[in-house]
Amino acid sequence: MNTKIFTLITALTLFLVLNVNAQVDPRTSLPPSSFAAGEDPIMAGNWIVGGSIGALGYNFSTDAFNVNINPRAGFFIMDNVALGLGISTGLATVPNLPNVWSYGVTPFARYYFPEGATATSRFFGEVEAGLGGSTEASDFAFLGAIRAGYAHFITSDVALEATLGYSYSRANINTPVSVTGLGIGLGLQIYLTGRRNR
Repeated sequence: MNTKIFTLITALTLFLVLNVNAQVDPRTSLPPSSFAAGEDPIMAGNWIVGGSIGALGYNFSTDAFNVNINPRAGFFIMDNVALGLGISTGLATVPNLPNVWSYGVTPFARYYFPEGATATSRFFGEVEAGLGGSTEASDFAFLGAIRAGYAHFITSDVALEATLGYSYSRANINTPVSVTGLGIGLGLQIYLTGRRNR
C-alpha cells in the first residue's frame, strides 16, 4: 500500500512539475513584432508625428557623407494622403574641409499605396520642398527630395519606416551650383487618431 501511495505521489509531483515548467511567463516572452493595423492609421482626419534619421547619405558632387535628423508632423487630408511640415537638421563631413551643419524647414506630401499593402505594412511615396541654410553659407538654399518608403506597423499606431530617396539643394537660385545625392533613412512614426475618427 505504501508503494502505491508513493508511486501515486511521485507521478502527481512529476505531472505538476512538468506542467508548471511548460507555462509561458508573459514577462519573459518577446513582444509581437507586427500588428494588423489595416486602414485605420491612414484615414482622413488622423495625424502622423515622428521623425527619421538618414544614417547614410552620399553626395555626388563632393564625395561627402552626411547624417540628417528630421522630425515632422502631418495631417491626413484624405485616406492615404498626408500633408505636413518637417524640420531638417544635419551634419556633413567633407574630405579636407571642416564639418558643415545644416538646417531647414520642409513641407511634405506623402501617399500610401493601396497596391502591395498588407494588414501590417504599407509602401509609400513622398515629396518635400523647402528652404534651408548651413554654417558654410549666409544665404538660404532651396531643398527638395523625393523618396520611396516602407512602413511596418509594430502596434496599432506605431510604425517603423525605411526610405530610399533622391535629394537636391541649390544654395543660391541665381547661380547654377546645385548638390544632388542618394540617401537612405530609418524612422519611427506615430499615427494619432483624429477627433472625428474616435
